[in-house]
Amino acid sequence: MSHDTAPASAANFIRNLIDEQNAAGKWNGRVETRFPPEPNGYLHLGHAKSIFLNFGLARDYGGVCHLRFDDTNPEKESQEYVDAITESVKWLGFDWGEHLYFASNYFDTMYACAEYLIQAGHAYVESLSADEMRNYRGTLTEPGKDSPHRSRSVEENLAMFRSMRAGEYPDGAHVLRAKINMASPNINLRDPAIYRIKRAHHHNTGDKWCIYPMYTYAHPIEDAIEHITHSICTLEFEDQRPFYDWLLNKLAEGDFFPRPLPQQVEFARLNLTYVVLSKRKLIQLVDEKHVSGWDDPRLPTLVGARRRGYTAEGLKRFADQIGVSKSDGWIDYSVFEACQRDGLNDTALRRIAVLDPIKLIIDNYPEGQSEECFAPNHPQQPELGKRMVPLSKELWIEREDFEETPPKGYFRLFPGNSVRLRYGYVITCTGCDKDADGIIAAVHCDYLPDTKSGTPGSDLVKVKGNIHWVSAAHAYEAEARLYDRLFTTAQPGGESGDFIKDLNPDSVRTIRAQLEPALIDANAEDHFQFERHGYFVADSVDSKAGAPVFNRTVTLKDSWGKAEK
Repeated sequence: MSHDTAPASAANFIRNLIDEQNAAGKWNGRVETRFPPEPNGYLHLGHAKSIFLNFGLARDYGGVCHLRFDDTNPEKESQEYVDAITESVKWLGFDWGEHLYFASNYFDTMYACAEYLIQAGHAYVESLSADEMRNYRGTLTEPGKDSPHRSRSVEENLAMFRSMRAGEYPDGAHVLRAKINMASPNINLRDPAIYRIKRAHHHNTGDKWCIYPMYTYAHPIEDAIEHITHSICTLEFEDQRPFYDWLLNKLAEGDFFPRPLPQQVEFARLNLTYVVLSKRKLIQLVDEKHVSGWDDPRLPTLVGARRRGYTAEGLKRFADQIGVSKSDGWIDYSVFEACQRDGLNDTALRRIAVLDPIKLIIDNYPEGQSEECFAPNHPQQPELGKRMVPLSKELWIEREDFEETPPKGYFRLFPGNSVRLRYGYVITCTGCDKDADGIIAAVHCDYLPDTKSGTPGSDLVKVKGNIHWVSAAHAYEAEARLYDRLFTTAQPGGESGDFIKDLNPDSVRTIRAQLEPALIDANAEDHFQFERHGYFVADSVDSKAGAPVFNRTVTLKDSWGKAEK
């Protein structure tokens, strides 16, 4: 899709920047972006915003977006995360083609860059301990002090760095630091560490290396190697941009990379109410078993969102609606749910489900008989046709659709009142049966034979109530999981930081529902609107052929918004 024909969306200052640079001829109009996840966890909704931004910009300007794994920390990385990340990006609708890269594939170049920095007097080997380095670093209001090892000769630094690579020192004995300015007001420029000794098996390079580059050193080099034009990241990296630029300029002076160099551009990360997007907090939720795993439908991980039934199209709607800005702000979760609801309303087939069933007996309906009623697969898309829904003497209805003593304004079943069975007949309630404890066990009614929906004259009998139902003889009983928000407060943890105390004890409720028979053939990840109850998806893990399990994705209306008001 060309940029000229891209659909309008919310404000995006990065598009404005690219337009200005293209007009000036920078990069000859080329746009090359990258999505660079670390393979040490599962992607979440915040990453989805970045994926749509990076891949979307490249697509709309006729460029390419790379998928690159920043795998510089082998102790926390694994192939499991690599596989999960690639699958999530594909699920969102993007393909990187031949542009799949790993930072670890560039380790030789990064090492050569480090040797050049040493030889040019821009890096040195540090032998202070981590605590000593912190003491020398200074504070936000006080400058740092030069390390006693900062004055080592080029020859000594080069020899020591090569010994580090050869494995002649234990872990933590030395680090390689950039030599910039220990008095800089930007603490990130106070001689940051760029290499450390770490004996760890790497998922991609095995045991080839016992020194690994720091992320802030590796990332700019990766961008330059891949000829990235716009290195888009979130605002917490804004203070790192001066080092990003310093490093690439020094390496360009050494003829490692041509100009113009990649440009780092920061945007506001996603802050979404009622969820936590911190990797540390997500790990805690999983490790402490507050959730069932990384794909728990209550988690904001992309694997959890997909299992919940959230769609890639809904995520795209959300990303377009909130836009891209430089200022932090909170987006209410109801906005995200509304985007999902709007998308599912267009695509989900309609089906009937009774979630809290009670038996309805039509006393004057012939014993052993059943007949066909017809319901639209989608009321706004008549081209999708209708499906057959069987009706018989005994039906399942919602327990809330009967009141023995109704409140004012109640138009559903109560003794003497008439309602329409949706897609079926008008019925009149005649009473109910109770068990030994006085609990209503069944509701009784009579039907009016000439009132079947769709037949001539069926609308002559006027009623105010309309209830849904499934035939007891034909229904499919299935497990349904009613998911709610994982936290009870908009900003979990608040001032105390203890987000665990804000977990919602009712974030999931598992029930046995009675479903119309057509749902027995649902495949994993098939979406439906259960009339009156919301949008549901056949669970991708627990559903079996002929035995689907359903997760509620989102309700038909924003019940939380009403509760808060």
